[in-house]
Amino acid sequence: MSIKVMIIDGQAAFRSLIMHHVTSHWPDAIISAYDPIVAGRLPVEFSGAGNDIVLLGSEQGDVDPYETLKRFVSISGFPPVVFFGSANFDPDKAEKLGARAFFLRDKLPHNALVASLDEILRSEGKTQATAFLFIGDEDKDLYPLIKGYRILKKLALSEHSAVYLARKDSTDVNIVLKVLRQAASFADGINAFDRFLEEYSLIAELDHPNIVNIYDLGVGDNHAHIAMEYVAGGDLRLRIQKGITAKHAVRYLREIASALARIHSVGILHRDLKPGNIMFRGDGSLALIDFGLAKRMRLDQQDTGSGQIFGTPYYMSPEQGQGNNVDIRGDLYSLGIIFYEMLTGEKPYHAGDAMGIIYQHNEAPVPVLPHRFAEHQALLNMLLAKKPDDRLQSAEEVLEWL
Repeated sequence: MSIKVMIIDGQAAFRSLIMHHVTSHWPDAIISAYDPIVAGRLPVEFSGAGNDIVLLGSEQGDVDPYETLKRFVSISGFPPVVFFGSANFDPDKAEKLGARAFFLRDKLPHNALVASLDEILRSEGKTQATAFLFIGDEDKDLYPLIKGYRILKKLALSEHSAVYLARKDSTDVNIVLKVLRQAASFADGINAFDRFLEEYSLIAELDHPNIVNIYDLGVGDNHAHIAMEYVAGGDLRLRIQKGITAKHAVRYLREIASALARIHSVGILHRDLKPGNIMFRGDGSLALIDFGLAKRMRLDQQDTGSGQIFGTPYYMSPEQGQGNNVDIRGDLYSLGIIFYEMLTGEKPYHAGDAMGIIYQHNEAPVPVLPHRFAEHQALLNMLLAKKPDDRLQSAEEVLEWL
């Protein structure tokens, strides 16, 4: 069962940031967002019904947020309320008025926020404890047993999945195993299994030199697994740190755009395009990996609803950061950010927190390249236009431009 969360605050970037924190931990969360400045004060009849938790921000227009908090908690059966205030707000006062927790809106620690929300939801019987699902970093006996594969070491770990370097018994070839464990602590685990396998089965159908090869998908015991090509040449992030020539940046851009054109042609969005998801093979070719956020475009609204955001703030399109509908042009915006970073070695937008970066994607001008890269400015402008309609409209158009 998916948790239902309502966010009430007058600042769009803050609402988007909260959505990002929530959906990165509970991917199936159903989120509604309300802007009291634009839409006005919620009516007195509002009871919070249908929500499991309400996240109340201090930006309430001309209404005292403490009064709003006090009114909410006085309503019988109202969901638990978490309050987000700036530094001049008193956490003790908020909690005395009935807030279940208080966080500074300008400094949101992800782990502390998620742990607090999880504890509140568990106390209300809305979810079960979310423990790490893969335990035993060094003890191979605790690794999941996947028939036909021998796990060599762990590469990455999260609450819901783990990535291992493994060897396929029949070929003695190293591969990567991405494993999702279904457990009682993972809300809506069965749907997550289906979605996990569906997303990668779409990629497995593709045959493209710049998309990671998927060898096998399956379910065994309480694990779903995906066996994929082991791309051992490091990621684009490391190459950017070492410095990339303009010639190589254009080549990489062409290969990434070609991969995007292929996945877009079958109705898949990547939605988490970033240098860490672009790997290099031994022959120097690159491969697009990690489609954990990919969805068929036709399922986009049905699966996630409006108001959710995905991806990494540095590479998010303006519409993605605002939780609006996203299409292939969102991936092209991320591609433009990566192109700028490959050329300059720097990210175009910086801020003290994720909310500030989301704001800059929406409001800051398109970055200007150093003079030595001026020939690429026109392409960058067409990739990083704030409005999707003003961008290049497909990855094929990027390839034609190049």
